Amino acid sequence: MTVPKLALTENTEAALAKTRADVVVIGTLQGEDGPVLAAGAAVADTAFDGKLAEVLATLGATGKAEQVVKLPTLGKLAAGVVLAVGLGKAADGAVTAEQVRRAAGAAARSLAGTERAFVTLSALDLQAAVEGTALGAYTFTEYRSSKGDAPLAKADFVSPEDGTAREHKATLKAATAIAESVIITRDLINTPPNDLFPASFADRAKKLAEDNGLDFEVLDEKQLKRKGFGGILGVGGGSERPPRLLRVGWKPAKASKRVALVGKGITFDSGGISIKPAAGMDHMTSDMSGAAAVLASVVLAAKLKYPLEVTAHIPLAENLPSGSSYRPGDVLTMYGGKTVEVLNTDAEGRLVLADAMVRAAEENPDYLIETATLTGAQVVALGNRTAGVMGSDEFRDRVAGIMQATGEGGWAMPLPEELRADLDSRLADLANVTGHRWGGMLAAGLFLKEFVAEGLPWAHIDVAGPAFNTGGPWGYTGKGGTGVPVRTIAAVLADIADRG
Repeated sequence: MTVPKLALTENTEAALAKTRADVVVIGTLQGEDGPVLAAGAAVADTAFDGKLAEVLATLGATGKAEQVVKLPTLGKLAAGVVLAVGLGKAADGAVTAEQVRRAAGAAARSLAGTERAFVTLSALDLQAAVEGTALGAYTFTEYRSSKGDAPLAKADFVSPEDGTAREHKATLKAATAIAESVIITRDLINTPPNDLFPASFADRAKKLAEDNGLDFEVLDEKQLKRKGFGGILGVGGGSERPPRLLRVGWKPAKASKRVALVGKGITFDSGGISIKPAAGMDHMTSDMSGAAAVLASVVLAAKLKYPLEVTAHIPLAENLPSGSSYRPGDVLTMYGGKTVEVLNTDAEGRLVLADAMVRAAEENPDYLIETATLTGAQVVALGNRTAGVMGSDEFRDRVAGIMQATGEGGWAMPLPEELRADLDSRLADLANVTGHRWGGMLAAGLFLKEFVAEGLPWAHIDVAGPAFNTGGPWGYTGKGGTGVPVRTIAAVLADIADRG
């Protein structure tokens, strides 16, 4: 796990004069006539006789979002370089936390090979600057023989003018822990499926549990069969690497609420007998993103000592075609007794999730949050950066609103009653897919709803697009695993701890 060493410092001429940083990072806004220095940059501007914005403009700086311009200080500052990163346009005179987070990420990505940075973006928003810097600096080079430039090693963040030193230290601690949990998630997603499969995922989860004082339980294929987890067993039956079901829990001395987390853990998804096209199948190494996210979220709950009982239920399977694979036309008896006719073996995620959701409800949680790279229909409907959020109306809207506030961009989606009849089966209680392509994301949500305990507030977050970036880097997001929706889950847990 690669996380820069992060610390707080003062934003003063004296601090800049004695800094050991190689680079001073400042923010610029996109003004009508060129770049405008953002809050926090005034001290550096003084060293340039108040003309820093003019000098940057001559180098092509505009303040456009994520634009990076570097300027040698020529001895005007102890640091050798000023890095100006664009925040974009300020709405009503203010920048958002996400603008700061993306700018910090873009700056950190450009600082590969740099030992230390003095970051003034934290004057705008400390938490966003810390998260953006830590996540922007992330690299995954475990499988490269040549590692390239090392990521930014250290960052000193100037303390905001408002608030106390104690509050700033608490914010730094929380933001660092959140970034670390996102990075845990990214590392798991980016690990190739020949090294990350149900048993090895379980081993990594056990190590994380032991290191963070968490409860840990794993059910192997024999225990799953004895207890009747037909969905997990059906999906995992085609692989030589048998499935698992994990339970990882944080339980403080006093807990105000119980929150159950469930995450889809298909460590590789070929589609099974209903095999996927070859093009892009390598991206299906990311089909365990939901499992990685909820595991990292329980670790985060322990690190930040949330006054909540938080338990992750993680179904793990590899969906492969073989002589022992489940088939279209099979009927599976799920955990809890409901039966499902399999019409498409590539709609496997909802089968493993259903088993885990029923198991999670046995512990009588107050809330259930479930996340998965579930449907290609999510990407068709909402694109690669906006997750679909479904579930019980009030909790769905609460989660979607928080997801937007974190910058992870969720959108509340309905569960139309008229689509439910399309999941009726001629043989079983329900089928795993409809007979048409319309509303595929919503139909998957309706399927999962059948396995939610009566009256349990529930949110389903479909991150099929947002969990894995197949394009170029942007903001604090590189190629590969993104860690979405860890920051959302963290914010929801904090909100439940605060408001119930």
